[in-house]
Order: sequence, then structure tokens, then C-alpha cells
Amino acid sequence: MEDIYQFFKELKPNNNREWFQNNKERFLYAKDVFEDFIQKIIIEISKFDPTISGVQVKESVFRIYRDVRFSHDKTPYKTHFGAFIVKGGKTNPRGGYYVHIEPGNSLLAGGIWNPSPALLKALRQDIYENAEEYLDIVENPELKRYYIYDDEKLAKVPTQFPSNLPISEWLKNKRFTLAAYFSDDLFKGEDAVEKIAELLKLLYPLNRFLNHTVDEGSQKFSL
Repeated sequence: MEDIYQFFKELKPNNNREWFQNNKERFLYAKDVFEDFIQKIIIEISKFDPTISGVQVKESVFRIYRDVRFSHDKTPYKTHFGAFIVKGGKTNPRGGYYVHIEPGNSLLAGGIWNPSPALLKALRQDIYENAEEYLDIVENPELKRYYIYDDEKLAKVPTQFPSNLPISEWLKNKRFTLAAYFSDDLFKGEDAVEKIAELLKLLYPLNRFLNHTVDEGSQKFSL
């Protein structure tokens, strides 16, 4: 893993095609290391989340090339590796598990990041109807010990829901994701795979809850 971190440390101030091409072999080696790492994590996640069994590395790992068409930042390469581990591959609307390796900004995350309007509506409805179950999940002290919730919210509770209930604040969410930032040392340790799997396991109850909604409306949500 040290080779991955060193590669990105050098790429950040040299984010251009010439430098990248001159260091292409280093990139390919780092990519192989990361993909092997993700394969091991997939195997561990499958032990507690059976929907991950059979997920392929290639359908989980994001490309290093940035889409600069609508960005003021025209640097061509990402300065991190990322993988979203979910049934059906990284573009699937289901909730899954995200691993991000970047010098000084490594993190784990999970849930549903960018639901379609139809899915967002359905998620809010199911959360409202199953408020006690949802609050038990997101207020779990062990989960809150590591993870923070996405703060992208509406200014007000949607009009179809009461605004004075314990669940009301959650119905303002535009995303249903959690993230936890860790020292790079976590990802470099000999027992990194096992430790990361245990941390991702904390996200399983949330993903299970969210994916029940996705599966119930699979025809509408482009599964």
C-alpha cells in the first residue's frame, strides 16, 4: 500500500499527461495492488452481507481519469483510488460500501449517495413508516463513534410529513450516506483488510434497510 500512497503524493503536484505517461508502470502496479486489496475486502464483506457475494472488482473500482467537461479544474487525473462495492456494480442505485485511498484523506463510507427523485421519495416514505427501526440503526453509538452523516439537506421537512417528530429531521436528507475518515496507517497495516471489513460491517444495517426500499421498487429504480 505504501507504493499507492507514494504514487499519489507525487502525482498531486505533477498532474499532467506527460508525468503520468512517464510513470505509467508505477500507476499500473499501484492499480493492481489496490484491486487485489478490494478483492480481499469483497470476500470479507460477503461474510456478513450475502448480496456482495459474486461482486467483481472490475465493476467496483472507479477509473483514475477525471471527467473535466464541466469542471473548472482541468487536471486529468484523480489523486486517489476509490471503489464502491455493491450488488450490480458501482452505478447501481443500491446502498453499498465505499473505500477511498488518498494521502491524508483516506476514508470509508456507505449508503446511497445520489438517489433518483423517485427513489428519494420512496426512501423518505419508508423511513417515515419505519421510523423506530431507522432511528435504531442511525443512532447506534458504535456507528456514530466512527461515521458522520451527509449534511446535504432540504431547508424544511417535505410538506407531506409532520415536522415535529423524532424522525422529521431525517426526512430532509437528500442523500443517505455516512463517511468515516481514518489515518492512512489503517490502510497500510498488515491486518488492514480485517479491520476495514469490521468498520464496513457497521454500515450493513443501514444498507439492508435502504436496499429493501430499492428492491421493492426495482422496476422504477433501474436495477
